[in-house]
Amino acid sequence: MDNKVLIIDDEDNIRKLLTRVLELEGYKVCQAQDCGSAVKMLKLHQPDVALCDVFLPDGNGVEFVSNIKEIVPDIEVILLTAHGNIPDGVQAIKNGAFDYLTKGDDNYKIVPLLNRAMEKVLKNKGLNVAADKRQPYSFDSIIGNSPAIKNVINLAKKVSLTDVPVLLTGETGTGKEVFAQSIHNNSCRHNHPFVAINCSAFSKDLLESEMFGHKAGAFTGAIGEKKGLFEEADQGTIFLDEIGEMAFELQAKLLRILETGQYIKIGDTKPTSVNVRIIAATNRDLKKEISEGHFREDLFYRLSVFHLQLPSLRERGEDISLLADHFLKQVTLKLGCPLKKINADALKRLEEYNWRGNIRELRNVIERTLIICDGDKITINDLPVEIQMHFEVHSEGRNPSEFEMSQMEKYHILRVLDHTHGNKTEAARLMKIGLTTLYRKIEEYHI
Repeated sequence: MDNKVLIIDDEDNIRKLLTRVLELEGYKVCQAQDCGSAVKMLKLHQPDVALCDVFLPDGNGVEFVSNIKEIVPDIEVILLTAHGNIPDGVQAIKNGAFDYLTKGDDNYKIVPLLNRAMEKVLKNKGLNVAADKRQPYSFDSIIGNSPAIKNVINLAKKVSLTDVPVLLTGETGTGKEVFAQSIHNNSCRHNHPFVAINCSAFSKDLLESEMFGHKAGAFTGAIGEKKGLFEEADQGTIFLDEIGEMAFELQAKLLRILETGQYIKIGDTKPTSVNVRIIAATNRDLKKEISEGHFREDLFYRLSVFHLQLPSLRERGEDISLLADHFLKQVTLKLGCPLKKINADALKRLEEYNWRGNIRELRNVIERTLIICDGDKITINDLPVEIQMHFEVHSEGRNPSEFEMSQMEKYHILRVLDHTHGNKTEAARLMKIGLTTLYRKIEEYHI
């Protein structure tokens, strides 16, 4: 059967971009620009998953979820918004949405999330989702030749063959979900579901309902019985991202699952049994959280039977050129633009930069740079200002010209222009120079 996706968004460019990306992933895509046309497409094509904008010309996507599911009961709906907020996210989930993403911040999550939504639809229809070949996560897909990343990959391969809980720690953007999915796909559970949930994305009560489910009438709005994500993940793996954000009261319930394989749904009196492997991840120092009374010590030791600390990008600088090249090819394919290369000076600056956002930040920089670059090669001037201006603390081996006053003046002007979002009048005022002087220096320094 066709894996059909309906994109509902009033912005033509967004629809075209998402369509191209999803078609490259093997999906059959149809489009609608508002609620009215979406209703027609839903009746005509009976899609499996809908990607729906929140703010539509003739309605609100959060409220429209219920209408979508009335027309196509088996469909899963992922809401997209440019201005995310917690109340809308909570209401969207209550209305039956599969998830709620913020455009821009969560772009990298769209395809993996859509894959999981499609798997759920196919499973509910009684189809074999194990045959889906689009799953991109494997240890072979993790890029890097540095000793730091190779060591973690080797350890992850070994633990994937067991069934013990795994705790992944590391800074934001180091690839914890990629490792979690790779461990699952290399395990004996690979033919069963991989279910992920971000523990920081929900309030305590909503997170409890999402993880463990509820009985009909358990609370206001609980019209029918709801399966929790642990039940959805039965025989497979559940990935608890940002586990350090989980409310203290819920930690006891999670501990019971680890100890007995049982939990009680909200509003139920009988335990539900599941066979699930738990992989948890956090960028927090859980031992510090324990000492401050925010995290249970007994839960920490049950989750961290096997602990993997993922290296930051700063610890694997030799992998930056490989990652940059990979992202260039990936983004080029997504945007449909000519393939470009990074010149030596720009690559050196990327390798010297202190990547606080790690791999995720690098990918975002490559995508932004590829969009604004006019030539066939990416140069230093195409990079974001903060990277252009970055210097190592130690000067050994550096180009002496980078310490010339003219270069420092250029970087200062770039920084101020970035601060004023390109407003030259305001930049001249802040630097206390004439506007004509600023224009002359912009031309002189080829800014």
